[in-house]
Amino acid sequence: MLKQTKKRKSGMPLICGENIRKAAVYFMLALWALMVLFPFYWMILTSLKGYGAYNSEYIPKLYTLSPTFENYEEAFSAVPLADYFVNTVIFTVLTTALMLAVIIPAAFAFSRLEFRGKNILFTLFLSLMMIPNELVIITNYVTVTNLDLRNTFTGLVLPSAMSVFYVYLLKENFSQIPDELYYAAKVDGTSDLKYLFKVMLPICKPTVITVTVLKVIECWNSYIWPRLVTDNSAYFLVSNGIQEIRENGFGRENIPAMMAAVVVISVPLIVIFLIFRKKIMEGVARGGTKG
Repeated sequence: MLKQTKKRKSGMPLICGENIRKAAVYFMLALWALMVLFPFYWMILTSLKGYGAYNSEYIPKLYTLSPTFENYEEAFSAVPLADYFVNTVIFTVLTTALMLAVIIPAAFAFSRLEFRGKNILFTLFLSLMMIPNELVIITNYVTVTNLDLRNTFTGLVLPSAMSVFYVYLLKENFSQIPDELYYAAKVDGTSDLKYLFKVMLPICKPTVITVTVLKVIECWNSYIWPRLVTDNSAYFLVSNGIQEIRENGFGRENIPAMMAAVVVISVPLIVIFLIFRKKIMEGVARGGTKG
């Protein structure tokens, strides 16, 4: 009985210490989540406040008792935001589709095919990641201008249709597939292209989805390149639209309407992340696992 009592007494501090540690961890996670989500809450809250109510608040309130959707109507009427939205969808879809058509065969070639100088070529390929993005933008701008592709979707899409990092990520993921599957498929007479689409892509589906979603987010948030190669509003993206709202004075005076425009632009990305969040986490985990 004495031994059992001692064991219970010695175990209680360990249990209390574990509970305190878990409570501290959950508290820090909750605090971090609050810090991350608060700007989004403030953005949505501001977009629901009336112009007069917002300006009359000497101390900003964390709630509103009279939400309104007038700001969303004003955001779409101040500039052709709907047209910019459509342009962004077209740009995002074309760029992402073209990039996948380029990087998937490239990753397959580097991971599965054998040819002379493959390792040297891949090393040189990776070294392109060391080049500052500003130099690439200057080169692309000169090229697009010389080809008379400014103010066209072609000029917008082509410079973004390749990514060394995504090729590397897919290549590492493809390399994890056992070579025996490839040799067995070749014995059965399967072509390389059929093996890629029937075997490799289904196995690496989470990583492909991750790359696709990341590219969509990158295109949707693209700002510098569209500002350089487009000065015709017919080809403006949502990033240009937000800047136009701000520059014409409307966004500076009517902050709630500006926030409404930002909410409209942010919603598609949030929806895409919520739909594919599990695949994204799985793809990142697979891409970082070797063997």
